[in-house]
Amino acid sequence: MTVRVRRVYDPPEPDDGVRVLVDRLWPRGVAKDAAHVDEWPKGLTPSTELRRWYHAGEGSYEEFAERYEAELADPEAAGLLDHVRELARRGDVTLLTASKSPAESHASVLLRLLDGS
Repeated sequence: MTVRVRRVYDPPEPDDGVRVLVDRLWPRGVAKDAAHVDEWPKGLTPSTELRRWYHAGEGSYEEFAERYEAELADPEAAGLLDHVRELARRGDVTLLTASKSPAESHASVLLRLLDGS
């Protein structure tokens, strides 16, 4: 099992496995057929409030990650995280995000949680 994070703007690669969009909003300028997204679990993404708070620059990445992990304890989000974890047990999974800096985004939080499975 390999779980990786890639930008949705990058072309698909043969070893991507299941491609999971982990953004709440569809990325600008990307046609749905060109993105090759297999799953889009919107309930797994940070809340609109948390996303806006983080993008406004009101807190550190560490605080954002902590708040996002707390949101992932919600039953719906936890169930979706378990689903992606199960996909990863069966094969490769690529988490897709439009974030300009995936290393300091919710996608890296998900990657860490999935790698720790």
